[in-house]
Amino acid sequence: MTKLELVCPAGTPAALRAAVDAGADTVYLGFRDATNARNFPGLNFSRKELAAGLDYAHTHGSKVLLAVNTFPKAGEPLPWHQAIDDAAHLGVDAVIIADIGLADYAARKHPDLRRHLSVQAAASSAAAVNFYAREFGIKRVVLPRVLTVPEIAQLTAQIDVETEVFVFGGLCVMTEGRCSLSAYATGQSPNSCGVCSPASHVRYLERGSVLSSKLGAFTIDEFADGEPAGYPTLCKGRFQALERTSYLFEEPASLNIAAMLPELAAAGVSALKIEGRQRSKAYVAQVVRSFRSAVDALDDGSGADLSALQALSEGGRSTSGGFRKAWQ
Repeated sequence: MTKLELVCPAGTPAALRAAVDAGADTVYLGFRDATNARNFPGLNFSRKELAAGLDYAHTHGSKVLLAVNTFPKAGEPLPWHQAIDDAAHLGVDAVIIADIGLADYAARKHPDLRRHLSVQAAASSAAAVNFYAREFGIKRVVLPRVLTVPEIAQLTAQIDVETEVFVFGGLCVMTEGRCSLSAYATGQSPNSCGVCSPASHVRYLERGSVLSSKLGAFTIDEFADGEPAGYPTLCKGRFQALERTSYLFEEPASLNIAAMLPELAAAGVSALKIEGRQRSKAYVAQVVRSFRSAVDALDDGSGADLSALQALSEGGRSTSGGFRKAWQ
């Protein structure tokens, strides 16, 4: 059985160093623009910072993947083409691509640049994955978080492409690459602008003892005095329906399938992906250390202490999501 590769988030140069030092096999990151799906102020890398990050990671035996995982605007492909060109020039270990046209561009212009298919492409069938592999030389697919482990096992048996799955971090209620909520509320789409619930549209308003969090014109949640106020992500808000207030789309919780690593390995999964490019370097370091311990324990047959992960879960709660569809 091939040892599972640990793919870890790096939203900043400091987070990259923290991930590498904590035992990441691979880190993934993006440029500081709309070509990546975490285009938030204060995050991501300049070309100079990426060059330094590559040097640090490679010196310590880790790989670096560049996410160019948003969809180019019609008639304006240059920033996305430039990102691919710069990735090849700087020597990243692979690019993560969502757009089919961009996959074609990378394959034609930089055939030696390794190409991974982003979860944003939402490829979840053997026919789709084999198409990308055949036409664009895709070497790995990041699978959407809607497949059960048996479905993943069935898929890996029908493709000759590495598979990467999310194992910890934030969840999205939408099929990856198909979200319109943020665009509806703010005019900015995570799939083209790289921003879900952009900070430029966030406001907090106090009314007596109640704090309201707003996204654009919409009130996403209200918090009583002393209650922790979360960031107003539209799908994680509390709304009134049928005369009660509740989380209509998704309750705050983090994906955590650390206990399922043996099943994933047996299903033929190649790599484990940790979500969290918006998180602090301390958070990244702790999560990576925990999963480094878990992967190494799986490899040598020993046990691993994963108790620290619960405290890092959103709302202190975790879920196995679609990997184990208990509601069926």
